[in-house]
Parts: sequence; C-alpha cells; structure tokens
Amino acid sequence: MEITFHPLGEAAVKCCFQEDISPALTDQIQAFCRKLRSLKGAGLIEWVPAYDSVAVYYDPWDTSYEKITAFLQNIAVGMDTKSHQVKTVITIPTFYGGDYGPDLENLANTNNLSPTNVISLHTGASYLINMIGFLPGFPYLSGLDEQIAMPRLESPRKSVPAGSVGIAGSQTGIYPLESPGGWNLIGRTPLRLFDPEKEEPFLFEQGDYLHFTSINEEEYNRIQREVEEGTYVLERREDSE
Repeated sequence: MEITFHPLGEAAVKCCFQEDISPALTDQIQAFCRKLRSLKGAGLIEWVPAYDSVAVYYDPWDTSYEKITAFLQNIAVGMDTKSHQVKTVITIPTFYGGDYGPDLENLANTNNLSPTNVISLHTGASYLINMIGFLPGFPYLSGLDEQIAMPRLESPRKSVPAGSVGIAGSQTGIYPLESPGGWNLIGRTPLRLFDPEKEEPFLFEQGDYLHFTSINEEEYNRIQREVEEGTYVLERREDSE
C-alpha cells in the first residue's frame, strides 16, 4: 500500500493514498483505520477518514511529526488489505416527492424520466459511504445510476430540513441537520442521522452501505414518532463480501 504523508498544521498528519477513488480504496482506508484502532500508539488522539486520505491527529507534547509518520508507515507496510470483511447494509426509509422532495419532478423532467422512474432507480441500488463530512453524519454516497445524476442547484437554498435526501452530480446524500445546501432534494427520511446525546451519535460510518426504500406519508409519520420515542428499530443486515 503506497501512502504519502504531509503535515496538517502542528498536530496532524494527512495520509494520502495513491489510488483512484473506488470501493477498493474505501476498503483500504477502512483497513488502515481499523489498524489504528487496534494499535493505538502513544500520542495518537483520533483520525478522520475521507475519500482518498486519512487525517491523523496527535498530541505534539507526547510525540513528534517524524515519530508519528514512522509509526503510520509501519502500519501501512504490515497491513493486510485483502482480509475478509463484512458488508453492513442499512435501510433508509424515505418519503419521496411533494414538499419533502421539491426537486423530484424537475430532476425527472431534465433526465426525460417520470418521478416514479427516478424513485425506482434511486431505491434500486445500495450506496457505499465513501466519506462523512460537511455536517456531522452527512454521508457522501457513490453508486448512483447516471440516469438520475443532476448538477447542484445554481442558487443553493438557505435552509434544507434535516433528513432531506438529495442528488448532486453523480452522488446522493442525506442532510443530517438543518443547513444551507445546493443539492437537488428528492425526498426525506424520518431517521435521525446524528444524535449528540447518544453514546454512539452516528447512525452509520464510512464503509457502510445505505439502501433507500420508498414509504408513504403515514409510514413516515409513524417512523418519526418511533424515532422520537426511541422505539424505532433500525433495519440493517450483514453481508459477507
């Protein structure tokens, strides 16, 4: 595994993986992070994975840039990138169209499809979480059918509701919090992607897969109540790769 290291401020290292973005690269980054977790060294604080890199933060009072990069290089050299992994697939119930998906019809018309076609294509795949960022718990998802790809809005909205499911370019994603945003909104999920009050605040992590399923408004309201009451059971399955 070829990785280059670059200083990121005074207390972090950016580990850059010299490969094109792909599911295989995401697997490598996840393997690298698992190794960090199992061999946490002196001075290591945390790490943040991205599309083709991992930012590793350390305590400069406990270690130096030279020592931490040597530590990281040893991890990369001794890592098994072909080890058997389990694929986690999480179901995201989504109410498409209407006020919850105000851009669905325009996206369908632009791509010479019906809204029903768009929903069918969007729910017909499982999407790899390549990266989480922008907002806490915002998943950048690959695997979108090119038939429903769509450029970002020319004028971003000042406020996008939490749970909104959008498309930008060849990616799809979910807004975990209310935020400005320029993605084309096609639906909304009642799930809470980020809850800082929980011990595990995030619903998923990089390397997981999301599968969207279409629900009606009655189901949306029921799931929303269950989420608020803490009784909703997340649907997830483990597939061997």
